[in-house]
Amino acid sequence: MKIVRPISFVFLLFFQAHRSLAAAPDEVTFPNGPLALKGFIYKPEGAGPFPAILYSHGSERRPGAKPEIGNFFTAKGYAVFVPHRRGHGRSPADRQVDALSDQGSRGVVALHELHLEDTLAALAYLRSQPYIDSRRVVAAGCSYGGIQTVLVTEKGPGIAASVAFAPAAETWSRSTALQTRLRRAVKEASAPILFIQAENDWDLTPTLVLDRDMEAAGKPHKRVIFPPYGQTHADGHGGFCFRATDVWGGAVLEFLSGAFKR
Repeated sequence: MKIVRPISFVFLLFFQAHRSLAAAPDEVTFPNGPLALKGFIYKPEGAGPFPAILYSHGSERRPGAKPEIGNFFTAKGYAVFVPHRRGHGRSPADRQVDALSDQGSRGVVALHELHLEDTLAALAYLRSQPYIDSRRVVAAGCSYGGIQTVLVTEKGPGIAASVAFAPAAETWSRSTALQTRLRRAVKEASAPILFIQAENDWDLTPTLVLDRDMEAAGKPHKRVIFPPYGQTHADGHGGFCFRATDVWGGAVLEFLSGAFKR
């Protein structure tokens, strides 16, 4: 007698099998002066050296390990480091973060500069690991993390390329100071930047403006705006960043392959 299992049970078996193949990240501690910051590192099978993604999380206070990003890139042979900036996740609290956050748009640039110190410390830690190919380190991030990606591409040594998902899509219109800071950063970018968004994100203006500024400055860059993802602006923002690896993955991998050949 043929047994037909419920679809939900079959899906559960598939999901469990898929999870068993997923990479498990290591929790690490890295220094930034007196701060002992935390983060998660995903590594492919083998000894390396591997190309690596330094992934900057968004503004959420509990960013977690970003398994969607970690597992996607690990399957393609990349190590992935998801550091937690001060005041977020497993990293220690900092009264400066709270004070600047309370200032709203007036404190946004100063807060990003403070967090950039943590991102630069994470970059130094990642590049120092023996299993990392320090010539092929990529900065990436979404939203607030997309802003950090742009800033670290200006300031960070040894970045081969950057992928900025929806940088400042939620804050651009509220802060002319942030606009000025990001426009200065892309003009001084030390590596090619891919700007990537879904059409139904909150605001496409920063991607369009920053891409145009890099063009005017003669800096290598690329812009890809995908069709709407999901039904809402939130779907087109965070949903697109974390759930749409099947949509944007090919474009990102192609961009990075070209950047590594430069």
